[in-house]
Amino acid sequence: MGKKDSYQEFLKEDFNKLFAGMNLGDVQKHFLRSRWLDQVLWMEAKANSSRDRHYYLRITTIIGGVILPALVSLNINTTPKRDIIIWSTFGLSQIVAISAAIEEFFHYGERWRHYRRTVESLKTQGWQFSQLTGPYCNYTSHEQAFNLFAGHVEDIIQRDVEIYATQVVQENKEKKQNQEGHITLQNTKIINLEEKKEEE
Repeated sequence: MGKKDSYQEFLKEDFNKLFAGMNLGDVQKHFLRSRWLDQVLWMEAKANSSRDRHYYLRITTIIGGVILPALVSLNINTTPKRDIIIWSTFGLSQIVAISAAIEEFFHYGERWRHYRRTVESLKTQGWQFSQLTGPYCNYTSHEQAFNLFAGHVEDIIQRDVEIYATQVVQENKEKKQNQEGHITLQNTKIINLEEKKEEE
């Protein structure tokens, strides 16, 4: 946690020094701090958090998935040890199932990659703007290039919001369809059971 915080502080301090040296008005510097830098720091934190959760859950699932068959294949006849193996196998299988279910539900891997792409795009725009390179190479001052930079930043943020909203809406639709399919399947089973009872 300390390393992440120190990196966040380093980024904040580094970019603030960079902003101080730019020939920009107070409103423009305020935009850089409260809009661009705030988004960079927030998305950096979200990307790191999602990555850590994704790795933790995937590693738990993988290691548990490898150990489970070994536990199942053990042939121990003594009752105390046998009970320990049975309960250990059961407990580990639950941990593996829960880890896989949480990862499937929250999609931490996809979130990590999504936030990482967006934050790197924002950083690239920031560095290009500070050096007046890339799309800003035709400008002689930061003040002249600022409107283009602000437009690029807003486009990236808007695209991020649209992609995230689309994914969330799509996930909710899929969940609803799965639930409706499950309910239909359950109703079909109940109807089939009732028909069998009537035939008897």
